[in-house]
Amino acid sequence: MSTMIRTPLLAALGIAAGMLAAAPAMAETVKMSATLEAAQEVPPNDSTGSGMVDATFDTESKKLDWTVEYTELSGPATAAHFHGPAGPGENAPPMVPVSGDLASPLKGSATLTDEQAAALTEGKVYFNLHTAAHPDGEVRGQLEKSAM
Repeated sequence: MSTMIRTPLLAALGIAAGMLAAAPAMAETVKMSATLEAAQEVPPNDSTGSGMVDATFDTESKKLDWTVEYTELSGPATAAHFHGPAGPGENAPPMVPVSGDLASPLKGSATLTDEQAAALTEGKVYFNLHTAAHPDGEVRGQLEKSAM
């Protein structure tokens, strides 16, 4: 190959390699879920309530979308929150409140901060439903990555 052809070809390959190296990581949509139960509360309680959280998290926009379904609580839900950072068996303050009508099913979304997004992807976020009989939380579930 002549020098005249090889030099531009090598320059083009170098530029292409540089662009690939500088490209940001691809965005990902992560499916999350949690089983809500009284046994996960800290401390556990005797509620027969149960439920499920299904959520998706867009790693680029940091948008969390959720649907929460529950049944058999001791009374109407008085509050609902995503709490963190905390692992199973640990308590943490609310980090994303759920507002509006708290009747099942709950649907909503929020854009997370970098710190909240890190806690979520590290498995350090739980969902908690509160009632008058259980103001500290009646049913709770740790969010975990699940299959799409």
